[in-house]
Formats: sequence, structure tokens, C-alpha cells
Amino acid sequence: MPPTREQILAASAGWVAVVLNIVPGLGAGYLYQRRWRAYWITSALATAWFVAGALLGQRADAAAEAQNQLLGLIGLLVLAGVTAAEAGQAVKRARQGL
Repeated sequence: MPPTREQILAASAGWVAVVLNIVPGLGAGYLYQRRWRAYWITSALATAWFVAGALLGQRADAAAEAQNQLLGLIGLLVLAGVTAAEAGQAVKRARQGL
């Protein structure tokens, strides 16, 4: 009998999922945890952030370009931090439930 989704999540190392969501970012820890829905939501949010930055930065002058790049980087770091914290909490919840 194959393991359930909760068993796979509880057996995963929480620190690995957290690190994978921070270092390469963009939901790589979700792939490790086999949480596809969370991965695709994170990918969609990151893509939307990139597209919004590209569209809003089209008419920016050179002085505003550096500020736009910094804002884009901060947004991706916030996304990575939120997904890392959520991945760690998901492992904790799964282990308490078993």
C-alpha cells in the first residue's frame, strides 16, 4: 500500500523544505515535499510578480530602474520567506496529526 500524502509530508525533513524554499526559492521545497498545489501557486505568484515588474518598468527612467529592481528582489525574498515558513509549519502539523 503506497504511503498517504500526510505520511510523505511527515517523513520529510522540515529543514530541507525550508532551505529549498529559501535558497533556490520559488517553491523548490514544495517539490521535495511533493506538494504540487502549493508549488504551482508559488510559481504563479512569482510569475505574476515578474510580469508586473516588467510591465510597470517599461516606462521607467534610469533612476527608477534600480529602485524597481530592488523592489522586485524584495518581493521575491518575501515570497521565499513566506513559503519557507509555511513548508516548515506543514511538516510540523503533519507530524502532530500522525
